[in-house]
Amino acid sequence: MRPYETMIVFDTTVDAQTIQVALDRALETIRTHDGNPGAIDRWGKRPLAYEIKKRKEGYYVLVEFSGESNTVTELDRILTLSDEVLRFKILRRIPKTSAARVSAEA
Repeated sequence: MRPYETMIVFDTTVDAQTIQVALDRALETIRTHDGNPGAIDRWGKRPLAYEIKKRKEGYYVLVEFSGESNTVTELDRILTLSDEVLRFKILRRIPKTSAARVSAEA
């Protein structure tokens, strides 16, 4: 399994309970597709760099997880279909040993 992280920006016009339900749905998707959710960092409401769907604020959540490619594909599908999500980005994390090696070689 590979380590990933996703930043999810939720719409602030929906209530906190709806955001939690959407986040729980994403975590359950990770679990059901052979992934392991890790740390969840709720950044809270923050201003957006630019307007998205006429919104100037978003509720940011950073989720770390490990999984296979099918885990990422299904999570991408679920987040795309979710009305509460303004934007999201899934990235593969580089292990710290590899990052140190790359910077040492430069």
